[in-house]
Amino acid sequence: MKKIIVPIDFSEHSEYALETAAVFARKHNAEILALHMLELSNALISSAENTQQAETVFYLKLAEQKFQDFLEKEYLNDLKVTPIVKHFKVFSEVNEVAKEHEADLIIMGSHGVSGLKEVLVGSNTEKVVRHSNIPVLVVKHNPILMDFENVVFACDFSEDAIKPYLNAGKMFEVLGAKMHLVYVNLPDNRFRSSTEIEKRVADFLKAADGNIDNMKNVTYVNDYTIEQGVLNVSNILGADLIAVATHGRKGLAHFFEGSISEDIANHSTLPVMTFKI
Repeated sequence: MKKIIVPIDFSEHSEYALETAAVFARKHNAEILALHMLELSNALISSAENTQQAETVFYLKLAEQKFQDFLEKEYLNDLKVTPIVKHFKVFSEVNEVAKEHEADLIIMGSHGVSGLKEVLVGSNTEKVVRHSNIPVLVVKHNPILMDFENVVFACDFSEDAIKPYLNAGKMFEVLGAKMHLVYVNLPDNRFRSSTEIEKRVADFLKAADGNIDNMKNVTYVNDYTIEQGVLNVSNILGADLIAVATHGRKGLAHFFEGSISEDIANHSTLPVMTFKI
């Protein structure tokens, strides 16, 4: 792990993310890319009027100074921290920054959302998760302990899940964490017998990396929703982190189909790491 991106909005939760990134950076000798998205209108930035241009420069300088002050943390001492300021609050830009700098991980703080706000507005974290092609770690608390020993990876063992499964395996090997695979069996048309699940898991592992021994790390659970099943198993196994694969749905597809990964990221009290399908 060489580079970690932390989007900063000066909130308490973005400071949780920054402090978490400091723990990771110190442990893995990584660089922190602190990213602030400055929300200025296109009209203000492109205007030829001297007054508006002066106003734009003023806001940019103000943001840069506030950003610099925010990064004056003792826990960042002796770490390589690179501040980046972008002019628009466009969440796909976070992924573009990650690609440009060849980052390995995005860490974001989130307070979670629920109800009507979750459906109509969502959170900044959700939007980054949808656009990101690299893993996103979502934290909600001050990182008292950030040594991930037991990780629950929620999986449907479909062909689509092979890539995120392999990427998760590489990530958790670097972090020194044991990965527990979890399959949630639902009481609907997706219900499968124990024999059917075991065959599905075996076929998946053969296709992924041929390591059938990982079947011993698979937990099956029956529950009414995937989200609830994953959260319940995480509690039973004493997990430090939940990992999920995400399709990164956008627009109407996201509105009508929803996203299990975003639901878990919103409602889990544990840190959640997402991997793009």
